[in-house]
Amino acid sequence: MSSIATRIRSLIERGDEELPLGLALLAGAVAAAMVFPLTWLVIEAVTVDPGRAYDLTVRSETLDILLNSLLLMGLVTVFSILLGVPLAYLTTRTNLPFRRFWTIVVALPLVVPSYVGAFALVSAFGPNGEFQSALEPLGIARVPEIYGLTGATLAITLYTYPYVYLTTRAALISFDKELIEAARTLNHGRWTAFRRVTLPQIRPAVAAGSLLAALYALSDFGTPAIMRFPVFTRQIYVENRAFGSDYAALLSLQLLAVVLIVLALEWLIRPDRTVSGDSAGEVKDRIDLGRFRWLATLFPATVAAAALLVPIWILFLWTRRTGSTYRSDLGFELIHAVNSVSVSAAAALVAALLALPVAYFAANHESRLALVFERLTYVGFAVPGIVLGLALVYFGAGYAPWIYQTLPLLVFAYVVRFLPQAVGTTRTAVLQIDTELVEAGRILGETSVGSFRRITLPLVRSGVIAGAALVFLTTMKELPVTLILRPTGFETIVMQIWRAQESALYQYAAIPALLLMLISGLSMLVILVGGGSDNGL
Repeated sequence: MSSIATRIRSLIERGDEELPLGLALLAGAVAAAMVFPLTWLVIEAVTVDPGRAYDLTVRSETLDILLNSLLLMGLVTVFSILLGVPLAYLTTRTNLPFRRFWTIVVALPLVVPSYVGAFALVSAFGPNGEFQSALEPLGIARVPEIYGLTGATLAITLYTYPYVYLTTRAALISFDKELIEAARTLNHGRWTAFRRVTLPQIRPAVAAGSLLAALYALSDFGTPAIMRFPVFTRQIYVENRAFGSDYAALLSLQLLAVVLIVLALEWLIRPDRTVSGDSAGEVKDRIDLGRFRWLATLFPATVAAAALLVPIWILFLWTRRTGSTYRSDLGFELIHAVNSVSVSAAAALVAALLALPVAYFAANHESRLALVFERLTYVGFAVPGIVLGLALVYFGAGYAPWIYQTLPLLVFAYVVRFLPQAVGTTRTAVLQIDTELVEAGRILGETSVGSFRRITLPLVRSGVIAGAALVFLTTMKELPVTLILRPTGFETIVMQIWRAQESALYQYAAIPALLLMLISGLSMLVILVGGGSDNGL
């Protein structure tokens, strides 16, 4: 045992500094647990007969699914940039009327689950929808089809562009404004100054937000299912329910390969450095939009109306409608909200606790091992929920039946999926601590543990709370993991919404959907107050 500890200690040495063995082992254990579920997916896939695996991989249906997934990801990414970057620029660099109001409103679509937005759009603009009914007296009996690629792209874009908006806005606020003034003194116009000065500085932020939008488009299950568009996530779920576990496993590995390629491409095209300066802060000389000032408000107003007002309008319409028969299995009960909040709170608490050693190790020790451990915790965030759920189904059903379909396994899946959100905010908080305070505590006789408990922990508390709130928010909305791993009889808000959608009895989805949006909005408030908007995710 001592020889193993010696070997591990030798791996975590950096120069003349020896990193704490206990902290490194704890961070490594957390990182290993986050990667663990994917091993069972690989085991399931390699057990498939090679000939059958080849036939399933090259069949035309599989190629169509691959092309559809790539096309959806590409369109969502492009349109998220086309919405997010101009909105960020308008709300930070111009004299847009009610700028602070629009700054908040255009970020709010993050609290709406994309699948709620999707079936609201179908109800509003689909065949026999509210929009078509309103136009019928005018002689318009049919509206353009919203199902398929068009609807899936529209719905996912409306609820992922805030990733690009928030990262770009943060970059626009923090970069050196004096460079723009210097470009203007050299007789560069506004467009030239933006292209040659502003764009290179915000490009890493745009790339970071675009990566999140792309990964979301690949991992989203509910929206493509509602829009009847065959992509990886939808087909994996269908095959798993039809007991086609071999095909589902192979599709999961292909989807995971696409995700890894996307991550590699983002890393390759990411700029090595960014231009920075010391002039961050409030912009005093904003761009005057002139006579287009009020007209410019139509852009954020249109986006907000499509992403927020349409779902709210549809949900309130559903609350006033009752069916001919009452479906007790679809009726909303208070226990559904209690279950959702309790399991999300449990996931948030566990994620916050596990994020502490990883974030502290990565922030205070610039070793390669610390970087590896931190990056490994991000694997779950990149892996689609449908793939993670399927991997844990294989593990639980085949190797640990005593934990299969239990709450601990469900909470573990949520933590694997969303731990990076807690790690990001906690690491940012740790980096902001004045190291002299910690050193002063050690000089006064505090041990490492005592110094952490009395000095570090109180200082990082806001970051930990913001990270936990972010995990809570995303867990409340998570559909595929809940759908696959929930214990029998454990009903949540998400499950009620999904069942109502599958039965086309939307009136039963109205109350739970509105409640979910309300709880998510409160979580967003905690994140903003706690500084969670500054995390690196």
